[in-house]
Amino acid sequence: MKQPKKILYYGKDEPLEKQIEIKAGPLSLFYEAGDLRYIKFNEKEIVRRVYVAVRDHNWDTIIPAISNIQINSSIDSFKITYDVEHIQNDVNFIWKAEIVGKSDGSIRFNMFGEALTTFWRNRIGFCILLPMDYAGSKTQINHVDGAVEESVFPKYIAPQLIIEGKPSPVEPFSNMRGLILNITPQMMVELHFDGDIFEMEDQRNWTDASFKIYSTPLKYPSPVEIKTGTKISQTFSLNLKKQDQIYISSQEEKEITFSIEKNILSSLPNIGLDEASHDYPLDQQEIERLQALNLSHQRINLYLSNPNYKVKLRQLSKDANKLDINLEVALFLSNNAEAELIEFIEILEEIKPRIATWLIFHENEISTSEKWILLCRKYLKEYNHNIEIGSGTNVFFADLNRSKISSEIIDFVSYSINPQVHAFDNLSLIESLAAQSKTIESAKKLFNNKPIAVTPITFKMRFNPNASKKDEEIKSDQLPSQVDERQMSLFGAGWTLGSLKYLCESCPQSLTYYETTGWRGVMETKHVSPVSKLFNLLKGKVFPLYHVFADVGEFKNGKIIRTISSNPLKVTGLALQKKNKIRVMIANLNFKTQKLTVKNLRSLVHIRYLDENSFDRAIQSPEDFRTQILEKKFTVNGSLKFELLPFGLVCIDSYYE
Repeated sequence: MKQPKKILYYGKDEPLEKQIEIKAGPLSLFYEAGDLRYIKFNEKEIVRRVYVAVRDHNWDTIIPAISNIQINSSIDSFKITYDVEHIQNDVNFIWKAEIVGKSDGSIRFNMFGEALTTFWRNRIGFCILLPMDYAGSKTQINHVDGAVEESVFPKYIAPQLIIEGKPSPVEPFSNMRGLILNITPQMMVELHFDGDIFEMEDQRNWTDASFKIYSTPLKYPSPVEIKTGTKISQTFSLNLKKQDQIYISSQEEKEITFSIEKNILSSLPNIGLDEASHDYPLDQQEIERLQALNLSHQRINLYLSNPNYKVKLRQLSKDANKLDINLEVALFLSNNAEAELIEFIEILEEIKPRIATWLIFHENEISTSEKWILLCRKYLKEYNHNIEIGSGTNVFFADLNRSKISSEIIDFVSYSINPQVHAFDNLSLIESLAAQSKTIESAKKLFNNKPIAVTPITFKMRFNPNASKKDEEIKSDQLPSQVDERQMSLFGAGWTLGSLKYLCESCPQSLTYYETTGWRGVMETKHVSPVSKLFNLLKGKVFPLYHVFADVGEFKNGKIIRTISSNPLKVTGLALQKKNKIRVMIANLNFKTQKLTVKNLRSLVHIRYLDENSFDRAIQSPEDFRTQILEKKFTVNGSLKFELLPFGLVCIDSYYE
């Protein structure tokens, strides 16, 4: 049965939230699902997003239900009102919104809320996201006590330090009532916050491409009980301090350019996949399809306090031999680590697995203590001194950024990435792509330019390291919290390509993505789950992102060429070179067909599209899809113009003469 286009696009047969462009004098912005997004002066982005967050005792975001939306707009002003409900488990919080934009360039956003039940919260209130392009720029901070302070946004990712057991903001961005931002030599913008005390964190720690200003300081006790009837009101306002004599109205870009630069950056990093989280062994077809990806490694996770790890190591070692790849072994130690390691070495001598690298963690630590790393070096280097030992954290870059690990005792640094710590919509996931490269840049500075291993990269959190209470059981009609429907979609393939572009161009040592098979992998198994109807792909098929890894895998040991998109929130891509062959992979991240000009190609190119027209063939018969005769086209002075369908991908091959 043919799937609805929306499922092919982004995994759900539901419409995307509508973006409505509005103006406040010289400012342009979008209203989307209760949020203000991309507030711009001319083409200069001032504020990325303004929204109200309700987060429960586990820091889970309670998704809003919006009703009674009224939008009145003119050529240079607007007024928006709506009602919101946040209902999940014990949480029942409602609020009314009033947003007014005036012709003088001012914007005022009021929220008036009330708790209808008693519940525990970690946050209720405004979050204001400033684009990460402010990094290194000057600002003026207005504090609650009336003090005014000049400061600079951090260039490298500022750590969220833990002081007396509580996360701290980026200093001196605390106890704030407002900020003054320099937009142009003639223009300043004043942001003002009322109803609570505000502070700022560097969200690049979690690959959000922003600095987040939020309400209620983190040093205060949390979670906090909110009683029935409690009222919460806040206001965010934006005002222009000086105005240029002339401003240019924002114009929607008609055509996007994608340029391949001449300079080669570095070699393609080692690319692998994580182990499957289900218990089904690989069958012969899955093995053959994984072989076609030309992976360098597979990650496996061994908890040495659990005797069952020996069975897993034996099985996955056999799989690695069949796939002709090495293992990235994540070792999780307990406080009985030395005894565990002595026994582990005996197992290694028996099985003799193909080991690429060691990752050292402790099962009760978010960031690994040095004593565990030194203990592992003692035993693992005696087993094989050629295998590199890395460590850092099994969770977010934020935790690595707080780490006190000496760069002298590790061969490389490791951390994981997922884009859904704070936001879950398509656009926020796209924004996160550029921030992934910032984590590598900052990690290299933090650890004296040590090699970087990002492992694993996933769509959603594998687990919640900050949960204060046990989650309720997943209902039978729900997907597991670690599973995202977009994994099997064209959007998932485009996001993966964007992630590879930003990470590869930052020159890491290795990247480990997703899983081998299953809902969190690159292909579905042949086994059916009771909730498979919520994950709209039939058993035994590959996901579109499989072809992204296959396209990259054909250039294993090749080189990376920098690419530039004129609109990276809509179109992204990666360029590779191996011998005399160049491959350009481009993804449309948008729900609209994009007119595209690709520059600096060879005269003759071969093209293969992965889009709504080729989707079925690509997932059902990936071997046939990949061996099809490619479309030939001639460029005009190295430029190629074409259209890329919604969420479609294109692979362009050319050769040096």
